[in-house]
Amino acid sequence: MIELILPDAESTDLLGRALAQTRPATAVVHLQGDLGAGKSTLARALLRALGVQGAIRSPTYTLIERYPLPSGEAWHLDLYRIGTAGELDFLGLDEGSADLWLVEWPERGEGGLPPVDLVIALEIAGNGRRARLQARSAAAEAWLGQLREIPDLQALPVS
Repeated sequence: MIELILPDAESTDLLGRALAQTRPATAVVHLQGDLGAGKSTLARALLRALGVQGAIRSPTYTLIERYPLPSGEAWHLDLYRIGTAGELDFLGLDEGSADLWLVEWPERGEGGLPPVDLVIALEIAGNGRRARLQARSAAAEAWLGQLREIPDLQALPVS
């Protein structure tokens, strides 16, 4: 597990860039936290660092936004507005189609999502955010190992 304090928006962007720089070829990431905790901000930073051009929209109302990547496709889901995992069937999700899944409010889609690799829990901490990154697969363990080696992340306060 990695725990960091993200004192400002720039440090959240830094984490997003670091995640993009070290990510495995395929990954399912759950973004957890209350409203306003920074889930969409972190997802936006990660997608921008992966080369997504143009607008990166929040999927709050569309439920899913798809973005082309040089190596395939990223899906950013916000499941806040669904009632049950069965509603995911209407989104046309196919586990083999996305290289990167960024899922906000994943607990609402429990049972209807592919197995998670990395859980990122965000919470408000003073004027900034606290981030807890927890691996749930061998690939994510290696991912966290690479993140620990990034000097800019090492400079961030730990909780």
